[in-house]
Amino acid sequence: QMQLTESGGGSVQAGGSLRLSCRASVYTDDSCMAWFRQAPGKEREGVADIYTGDGTTKYADSVKGRFTISHDRAKNTLYLQMNSLKPEDTAMYACAADRWRKCAFDIDGTDFHYWGQGTQVTVSS
Repeated sequence: QMQLTESGGGSVQAGGSLRLSCRASVYTDDSCMAWFRQAPGKEREGVADIYTGDGTTKYADSVKGRFTISHDRAKNTLYLQMNSLKPEDTAMYACAADRWRKCAFDIDGTDFHYWGQGTQVTVSS
């Protein structure tokens, strides 16, 4: 079993930055880990994922060039650095993980077994 605990959400003005963290309770190497978000009334969106075995990443088009996903092996912690935030980035952000595999072609929530509880990000204009 794996438990994921997010932190780092909050409120920020447009153009600002936040860094989200997601600490795992177990070893996270050789895992696909990802960030998802869901705004009220909208479908869940895959934001970014990373294969922790070699650091391969991919991003949703909506965040490319602004967000960076990373993983600290020693701390079993996933990060999402969010820069140049926009009001449309406002959502509940959650991390997800699936062990012993590379990431799939799409950032699809149905592929992940473990989820954090989520952290709110609010961007004001």
